Amino acid sequence: MFLGFFNLLRSYGLKVSMQEWMSLMQALEMDLGNSTLTGFYHLCRCILVKSEADYDTLDKVFALYFKNIKEFEELPEDVWKWLADGEIERMLDDIPDIDFDDIGIAELLKMFQERLAEQNEAHHGGNRWIGTGGTSPFGRGGYNPKGIRIGGESRHRSAVKVAGDRRFLDFREDHELDSRDFQVAFRRLRQYSSRVDAQRTELDVEGTVKATGDNAGLLSLVYEKPRKNTVKVLLLMDSDGSMRRYSDLCNTLFQALRKSNHFKDLQVYFFHNCIYDHVYKDPTCTYGNWVETQWLMKKFDSEYKVIFVGDGAMAPYELLTVGGINDMRLFNNEPGIEWLRKLDRKFSKKIWLNPIPKKRWNYAWGSYTINIIRDEFDMFELSLSGLEEGIKKLLVR
Repeated sequence: MFLGFFNLLRSYGLKVSMQEWMSLMQALEMDLGNSTLTGFYHLCRCILVKSEADYDTLDKVFALYFKNIKEFEELPEDVWKWLADGEIERMLDDIPDIDFDDIGIAELLKMFQERLAEQNEAHHGGNRWIGTGGTSPFGRGGYNPKGIRIGGESRHRSAVKVAGDRRFLDFREDHELDSRDFQVAFRRLRQYSSRVDAQRTELDVEGTVKATGDNAGLLSLVYEKPRKNTVKVLLLMDSDGSMRRYSDLCNTLFQALRKSNHFKDLQVYFFHNCIYDHVYKDPTCTYGNWVETQWLMKKFDSEYKVIFVGDGAMAPYELLTVGGINDMRLFNNEPGIEWLRKLDRKFSKKIWLNPIPKKRWNYAWGSYTINIIRDEFDMFELSLSGLEEGIKKLLVR
């Protein structure tokens, strides 16, 4: 079965043994791939790939061998007709003529309070009242590009403000890492260790080999100063919202950092979309469970290496506007971009890790704010190669 696939893997340099191939066939017999092409791919990745460096090779061969396989049926003709008829546009024709750029946050909040005072019953659909569905700027479950969402889950990531108690997902510390990517990358952090002023008591193997060779083969021992871990890291992570889709990836990174012994000190705080007057103590970003950002900058000296983790994707007013913070109960007197610039001036060594693939930074949702942040910070993709590039940047003296 799939003998051609096996031969193609070998021809591309992926060293697959017969024992590994038989293990893959046995896994297929046991239906561990759930009889899907995606499941088969994951089985190949688990059984046939021995090194992270071979992931790209597997992907290339897989795409080449299965290029004519179609997993999804074509969309029904009536769906294409529905789209062609402009039904969606007609559904959104009654969006209220409210230009957020003209009225600002304060006026929108005033309108919300007026609707709240006037309304005395539940409402569903429509374009004015507080309710569900429809295109009203107040409520949830509908669509308005610049409204106030009241509870519920985000659908279009465009709410100006959010009313209601928000408890974001926590990053678990109790599950075992199921990816070696970050573990391998964080081994590079050993380079952070610096030599201390002390007697040369640690054998330098490479230096000894070179010195012995230079000495015509007569053993010449070379010693060096011992390593001492002096690296201090401040990790600031974006939580929930558009970051929810990357929760597994962030879980892996978070736990790899927590279990790493390469730091003298590791401090972790959280924010939602952007940093303002406060940063939160845990990923749920619970109201009041925070420390002042100003305190954080005083508490941790400039020797800390700062790692921001976030997609940088948000509505422009959240980054650039006074009062742009998403939580209705809070108000920021300084735009988020100013707080980011304060952190930039305070810490000389900092990087921004973005879970959105780099090739999408210029056209993904939120690309406008992503590129503003890129102008302030060195941004790297939150991947194995991106993390290694970021670590190299932090190591530059």
